[in-house]
Parts: sequence; C-alpha cells; structure tokens
Amino acid sequence: MSSTAVGLGVAALLLAVPAVAQEVTIPTRSPRTGAIIFRGGGYQPRIDTEKALEGKTPYKDTFGDASLLLIELEFQRFFYQGIGTAGLGLSAGYAEKYANALLEDGTQAADKAALKVLPLQLNGFYKFDYAAFKWGVPLVPYAKLGLVYSPWWMTKGSATEVVEGSKASGGKWGYAATAGVSFLLDVLEPRFARDFDSDLGVNHSYLFAEYTYAEVNNFGGKGLNLGSRRWMFGLALDY
Repeated sequence: MSSTAVGLGVAALLLAVPAVAQEVTIPTRSPRTGAIIFRGGGYQPRIDTEKALEGKTPYKDTFGDASLLLIELEFQRFFYQGIGTAGLGLSAGYAEKYANALLEDGTQAADKAALKVLPLQLNGFYKFDYAAFKWGVPLVPYAKLGLVYSPWWMTKGSATEVVEGSKASGGKWGYAATAGVSFLLDVLEPRFARDFDSDLGVNHSYLFAEYTYAEVNNFGGKGLNLGSRRWMFGLALDY
C-alpha cells in the first residue's frame, strides 16, 4: 500500500472521530408538540368570604382550617416555539374533604359530610424556556391565564345533601391566573434525558412550583365562592 493511500486513510479516520464524538455528546430532540402535566396541592375554597353569610363561617365550622387535597391533570398544545413557548392548555382536577356532619344544634352527627369539587380550566400560557435550551439555564418561569368552571356537590352519608329542599350541588364559573417556575431535570442526567426522548418521545421533563389566584364565584355573583389562593407542585413532560 502506498504512503499516499495510508495518509488519506488516516486523514479520513481523523475527520470521522470528531463527527462520532459530536453525535454522542450532543442530544438530538424529536419535535415538540405539547406537554402533559401532573400536579397536586392544598385547595381551600373561599366559601366563608361570601358577604351574604354576614360573618358566619360554615366551611370552617365543618372542616376547620384544613384544605382539600386537589389533584389535577393538564394537557397542553404548543402553537408558538421561538423566544419561549406559548399555547393552550386544558386541565381537569378533583378535590374532596370529609368531616363529621353537624346537627341543627351544632353538635356532630354520626354521618360524614363531604365537599367535592371538580375544577375544569381552559388556559393560555407562556413559558420562557429559551434560556434553558440555548444557554443551559435550568429554571423556566411561566404564566397562565384561564377560564374556570367548577362543578361541586356536598354529600351526607352516601347521598347528595339536601338544604332547604334543594340539592347541595351546582357549578361555578370564574377565572384563574397562575405564575410558576420549573426546574429542567435534563441537566441532572443528560444521557437519561436523551434516552427518554428517543425511546418514549419525551423531549424534556421538569419539576415545578406555581401559585394560583382564582376567583370562581360566577364573576362576582351570589352563592358559593369556590375561588382560592393556592400553591401547587408537580411534574411536567414535554412531548
């Protein structure tokens, strides 16, 4: 074999090594189209703030200062990806709280009373993930604004409670504004993140904390106030 052929072979090998190294160290990402989000936290409806109650506190009298445990699932669809990501989200949740029912004289009954709420929300969102993807900053702030509808019902024993001849159930409209920050988990284990993407199509995963200001009282109408001020925590997966 001539020295010229050997030289060309070595040169080709040297050119191939950086290409292989680049392929290994730089992750390839499948296209992102949306996200699925799991979150939970304490939810205490602002029932006792209703003006018509004139200082009475039916929620506190029945459930004390305890919050309902709220679990939510949200699906997001991305419509803009550039300097950040924006789109629409649809979420559904469930919260309940049990306590001993109260008799007319204020003493506790043997039956259990429960308040159950099923909050549904359509929201628009924006998250500033540009710095995370371009500069490696793992914190992603975001904001959401949405329309809320919350069906609710109260039970006593195994049946829906009846108050003054009417069933204790209904639904309330309102709005919610949320601000939060996510931590991009990819930075902790990049190889696992690449495998998660190639095997399951999950582009990125995050842990997050968010604060929600919700007014769910038929936009200032009378009756049950299901608004709240709450912290929520959870896991988000981009796909």
